[in-house]
Amino acid sequence: MVDTDVLCLGESMALFVPGEPGPVDEVRTWIRTVGGAESNVACNLAMLGLRSAWVSAVGADAFGRAVVTAVAAKGVDVSGVLVDPARPTGLYVKESSASGSPVRYYRCGSAASGLGPSVVAGLRLDGVRIVHVSGINAALSDSCLALMWALTEAPRSTHRLSFDLNWRPKLWSDRDPSVLRELANAADIVFAGDDEAELVWGTGEPAAIRKILPDPRTLVVKHGERGATLIEGDSTLFAPALRVDVVEPVGAGDAFAAGFLAATLAGESLLRRLRSGHLQAAVALRTHDDVGTPLPATLVRSLLDADDETWAATHLGET
Repeated sequence: MVDTDVLCLGESMALFVPGEPGPVDEVRTWIRTVGGAESNVACNLAMLGLRSAWVSAVGADAFGRAVVTAVAAKGVDVSGVLVDPARPTGLYVKESSASGSPVRYYRCGSAASGLGPSVVAGLRLDGVRIVHVSGINAALSDSCLALMWALTEAPRSTHRLSFDLNWRPKLWSDRDPSVLRELANAADIVFAGDDEAELVWGTGEPAAIRKILPDPRTLVVKHGERGATLIEGDSTLFAPALRVDVVEPVGAGDAFAAGFLAATLAGESLLRRLRSGHLQAAVALRTHDDVGTPLPATLVRSLLDADDETWAATHLGET
């Protein structure tokens, strides 16, 4: 992982989506793909031209090989992925629709849930510019929570720690989610949806979330199809989202994080950073896959610097 811009750490699984229309219980054909918050971010970053790496664990099975191959095919460095000879690769099933996509997890006892703080000790972080994780990791097991604490305590000589809340209530049914506040507050960059922050911290208002998380330099609160608010230092900026014909929403938050992080590393303005997030989210919203096809570079360049009227009038259809 030499000269890595962004290192993403977290579980990815074999993902199954319906391969034919109709009620899910009647579907006989399923399409196997790959899904996972952190690897989604890494894949989106690679598509944007950054050097990204993904660290995790998979089982010594066909699904594990498929996951690693798929992520590597996007241009992501997967040399830090461990293969667990005893634990299986996690699976999940997604019911795909534009209004929301219920998921069913089959990840208890998975290879990634066996990760622990020793992984952090083995990471070469010098030269890495951002380490990106999510709250999902903390819910997988006690050892994964210990890994998260180790990441917050690791020296940040060259990198910033990025944390996406990524609230998954099914994963927290028998765990204490109060740790998410401490983990988020220990990061340098935090992403949270206003709806999930309302459930976890009792408020979705950016100013109120900032009071709960006073320490991160950068706080991004996403408001779904309305837009996103960035609070950094003494500056607060809201940028509306693009109008998009939504095919399926899962993966859009990860794509937003990738676009925002890429623009942050490029030293862009607050507005261009938020718009970069929205543009990359639009890529994911227009596909059934968690990672979509990039928008044309000329379109991206024109929209990043568009006036407010042009931005608001832009409508992206399905791919």
